[in-house]
Amino acid sequence: MTEGSTSHARISETEVEHDAFANLNYDIPDGMSESRSERPLPSFEFSTDGLSRTDQFAAWHNSFAPMLELSDLNPNTASFNGRQKLWDLGSLLLAQISTDRLAFSSLPGHVRRDPVDHWTMTVLLSGQIQTDAARTTFTGGPGEVQIHSLGRSFDGITERSEMLMLFVPRDLSLETSATLGAAEFSTLGTGMGQLFSDYLIDVSKRLPMLAQADLPGLATATRAMILACVSPSADHIEAAEGPIANVLLERARQLVQSRLLDPKLGSEMVRRELGISRTRLYHLFEPFGGVMHYIQHRRLLSAYAALTDPNDRRLIFQIAEERGFSDGAEFGRAFKRAFGYSPSEVRNRGGGGIPIRQDLEDCPSEERLGVLLRRLQG
Repeated sequence: MTEGSTSHARISETEVEHDAFANLNYDIPDGMSESRSERPLPSFEFSTDGLSRTDQFAAWHNSFAPMLELSDLNPNTASFNGRQKLWDLGSLLLAQISTDRLAFSSLPGHVRRDPVDHWTMTVLLSGQIQTDAARTTFTGGPGEVQIHSLGRSFDGITERSEMLMLFVPRDLSLETSATLGAAEFSTLGTGMGQLFSDYLIDVSKRLPMLAQADLPGLATATRAMILACVSPSADHIEAAEGPIANVLLERARQLVQSRLLDPKLGSEMVRRELGISRTRLYHLFEPFGGVMHYIQHRRLLSAYAALTDPNDRRLIFQIAEERGFSDGAEFGRAFKRAFGYSPSEVRNRGGGGIPIRQDLEDCPSEERLGVLLRRLQG
């Protein structure tokens, strides 16, 4: 994709009019108080309109690059139409997507390692999606809910479709992790699945009327709907039973954060501090890829913050060593695997591909999905 086409993609983010989106957006009623509409929920739009045919798919491909590899199945058509509207819901992310036909696959070599490792709950408004995973093949049509795990291997084909895609982080809650982990790579063909589909469509209609102060209640309601509408297996129910598990997980997070630079921090320290068995610790951190994977990811995030701090001019190897990486090459590989940029690129670019600012208005529009997904990872 040329520099000129990239610039065109960045400035082409106008109010996108589309049949499917027109049904999902509503004006704030006249009777709503002005204070409630002063701080609307942040949303960001991106469209391939106005680009050449080659650059249209390239821009669409780049937008999804942090989570999927896309392939153009009809490169000889006159145009490739792709539109997305992203709603930043704090602990969740909702995308309204319209796309022409394409193939998709998970990113090779990123299983359980890439930071963009969320579940997606997709409600098709039109079209069809077929997915081939390790042990199953499943298809979803309009009104059905499909569950994918971005941290596992899969591929498939999306026909020309419109959809709502809810991104759920693995650490939203232990119960949610167990529930979605048991149901990943499936279509919810039950009445409760249809109930969740109706709920997500209704949420998308109401988002333009909500304010940022509504986010905690929205997250709580959505989590409750996930738990109520997705059927978990007996094994995962047992692993997630009781409020004690959530208390332990929160204590573990606080411990890791407070001792992040301690070279002795590891699974055994966490187990001793929590006073639990190794089996219990395993189940507690299983949704996050294990204790050591969780600790390493937090250390990489800490290193990222140090590299983008203009007041921290230490050598990169010093920052890495402080966070338990004695091998500079190992640190570089882990860092690039997590963020898509090398440590030196992040330092030289003042943040690389993951802006630490809260305002995404000046972020290239085709990069916003990746920025929000990585931010959702924490």
